[in-house]
Amino acid sequence: QVQLVESGGGLVQAGGSLRLSCAASGNIFSRNVMAWYRQAPGKQRELVATITRDGSTNYADSVKGRFTISRDNAKNTVSLQMTRLEPEDTAVYYCYIREVIGSMIYWGTGTLVTVSS
Repeated sequence: QVQLVESGGGLVQAGGSLRLSCAASGNIFSRNVMAWYRQAPGKQRELVATITRDGSTNYADSVKGRFTISRDNAKNTVSLQMTRLEPEDTAVYYCYIREVIGSMIYWGTGTLVTVSS
């Protein structure tokens, strides 16, 4: 059974930084795309950043230049370094893995990030 466990959320003042981490366990196909999504209160879940196994990244326009996604293939972990946080970044952040072959998708349970103004 695949499990994704996020950590690192919390309360931070605007302009501050946080680092989110996600550890995946279970039988996950090694060729996969890892990502972070977020869902703010009253809004739809949105993509924040993705990273492929070879390290190619993609970011939502709203976080470009402020957030950095990274992964450790040996440990099956993905991280999101968030800097210059804004109140608009307040959301529950979810870890996501999609296997390239078979397209199985796995979600974490989420970690809350609150940015105060």
